[in-house]
Amino acid sequence: MKVIARTLIGLIAALHLYIAWFEMFAWETRGPAVFATLPPDLFAPTTAMAANQGLYNAFLAAGLIWSVFVSDPVWQKRVATFFLSCVAVAGIFGAATVSERIALVQTLPAVLAMIFLWLAPKQPARLNKV
Repeated sequence: MKVIARTLIGLIAALHLYIAWFEMFAWETRGPAVFATLPPDLFAPTTAMAANQGLYNAFLAAGLIWSVFVSDPVWQKRVATFFLSCVAVAGIFGAATVSERIALVQTLPAVLAMIFLWLAPKQPARLNKV
C-alpha cells in the first residue's frame, strides 16, 4: 500500500510540475490549443495570471516531493496528507468553476493517494537516539 501511495504522490507531483511549466512558460504557445474554447487573443493579456497559478502548482509539487523524503513516518503522512488535501480541494474548486474534468485529473488521484497512504500498515515506532 505504501508503494502505491508513494507512486501516486510522485505521479501527482509530476502532473503539477507539468501544469506549472505549462502555465508559467507555455501559456501563450500551447494554451490556445489546450483551451480551444477560449478566444486566442485572451492568452497574451493573461500570461502573468497564468504564471502566478503555475507558481502555486509548483509549490504543490514541491510539497508532495518533500513529503516523500520526510524521514519520520508520522510527519511524512501528515505532510503528504496536507498537500494531497490541497490538491483535492483545488480540483474540486476547478471542477466547480472551470471544468468537471479537473475533478478526475486532480481530485480523484489525490483522494486515492490519501486512501492508500492511510491504509498502509503503520511503521513500528522508532526509539529516539540520545
